[in-house]
Amino acid sequence: MGSCLSISLSCDAIVSRCWDSVFGRVRYVRQLQENLQALTTSLQELRSLKNDVQREVELAEQQPRLRRLERVNNWILSVEALETEINEVIVSHSTQEIEKLCCGGYCSKNYRSSYKYGKKVDRKLVEVEDLKSKGVFEVVAAESLPTALVDVIPSEPTVGMEPIFDQVWRHVEDEQVGMIGLYGMGGVGKTTLLTQIHNNFNRTRNDFNLVIWIVVSKGHKIEVIQDKIGEKIGLSIGVWKLKEQHEKAEDIFRILNTKKFVLLMDDLWEPVELTKVGVPAPDSRNKFKIVFTTRSEEVCGHMDAQKKIKVGCLTWDKALNLFQEKVGKETLLLHPDIPKLAKIVANECGGLPLALITVGRVMACKKTPQEWKRAVQVLRRSASEFSGMGDKVFPLLKFSYDNLPSQKVRSCFLYCALFPEDFVILKDDLVYFWMCEDILDEYGKVEEAKNESYHIIGTLLTSCLLEDEGDSVKMHDVIRDMALWLACDLGKEGENILVDTGAYHAPNVAKWNAKRVSLMGSGTKSLDETPRSPNLFKSSFITASELVQNRHKTVAGGDNGMCMPKVFELRAYI
Repeated sequence: MGSCLSISLSCDAIVSRCWDSVFGRVRYVRQLQENLQALTTSLQELRSLKNDVQREVELAEQQPRLRRLERVNNWILSVEALETEINEVIVSHSTQEIEKLCCGGYCSKNYRSSYKYGKKVDRKLVEVEDLKSKGVFEVVAAESLPTALVDVIPSEPTVGMEPIFDQVWRHVEDEQVGMIGLYGMGGVGKTTLLTQIHNNFNRTRNDFNLVIWIVVSKGHKIEVIQDKIGEKIGLSIGVWKLKEQHEKAEDIFRILNTKKFVLLMDDLWEPVELTKVGVPAPDSRNKFKIVFTTRSEEVCGHMDAQKKIKVGCLTWDKALNLFQEKVGKETLLLHPDIPKLAKIVANECGGLPLALITVGRVMACKKTPQEWKRAVQVLRRSASEFSGMGDKVFPLLKFSYDNLPSQKVRSCFLYCALFPEDFVILKDDLVYFWMCEDILDEYGKVEEAKNESYHIIGTLLTSCLLEDEGDSVKMHDVIRDMALWLACDLGKEGENILVDTGAYHAPNVAKWNAKRVSLMGSGTKSLDETPRSPNLFKSSFITASELVQNRHKTVAGGDNGMCMPKVFELRAYI
């Protein structure tokens, strides 16, 4: 009896399922037109909701470091995928399927086809309604926190520059310091150092949320700097570049003023007016940090740098390490004499990283001592003839020369190349030498000329073209080689000079087509014949020591306090 009851219950369940199945199939057909209309309306509502969310996302992403939330992005992608599917599978066949209906829509000429189509419409309607319910977002974007705050910039390693890197980074971390200026002669490694500072934000924990790197270069324009910054912070899009300068400044300030940012500016030749750019100036709150490189200490002053750090040449041991690294162990071990000669060649580079790297790479393929000895001879006789010096090193250094304020200052600079390598020149000696030349002939009084001379010396020092030695100055070896390259080889400056400070015999006077000739430090005691250069004023010579001893006579007597003895009219110093 129990068994019969069980069979009866099973039959009821089967009948119920069959009825639901039949009714369900009928429902898909009977409600097809109604569901199609509902699907069209609901899909249009979903599409409008997606467009609203999309516009909100795009507006948010114009702000720096704001990125759409992943769930928002996934929702937009799901809506787009469903739109495509509905358009391709449902809407495109709607007219054809409706034509199959009959009996007022309660039946179909092809019941099986209408049933399958109606079922798809019903399910897509459910999916659309589900996406509509999930498309309400309080927040569509948030500040991204990537593992790397900055994109690493490839650069040469800072060989031998670790101490100065550590010094700069301490100031970067110091809340009392907002503006840091790095200055030094061309080729000394300022850009490499700034690049390492930039990359270090990716390697260390810090609370800056925006790091901007731009190259400024000579002759910069405010609008160009604004466009570079705008590109970094997400503003340089669409018609933004067409805005007026003050409008761009307002936009940049509005964004940067809400951030704790670092601005790294490379290669400043003149001060940048940050307020015109739109960059907030560092203040007591120290939300902002600005670090820049320049060849001029004067630029550091105009920029109100709280810390001015000179990037100098490498010490001897570090310079030798850098040079040997570029040459390579394989070459250095080819012959017992090469390591000794390598020290001599490295010494000719004066600790300047650019020269050490350039010369080191050239010498990496020199396998014999004879080739190394020739390199020493060339670097000492005429460095511009050495591969890479005349087309890479000197042109880079020449930018500093070109940026000097006047031809008079350039003439004074080139005059310093008359002295031998590593010669320490008394500032007062330079004053009298220039006074006795035609360089400062517009000054009628000694005091005026002397003041102008010290001003010029200061300009050359702040431009890193001379090195300060207290009461004296000195010209870096590579800078001196560049000056000789300008005055002798190029011959375009109207300052042609002939310098042979290591000669035991005077050069052939027939070749003396120069305005000034220097044989200081040589063993020359007399000339075999009289120079006939039209640019030299006299044909007599004095020794360098006699010249210095007699310098005070140049400012004695005369109506204007100056006179020009014949001994100084000669432009040739032995």
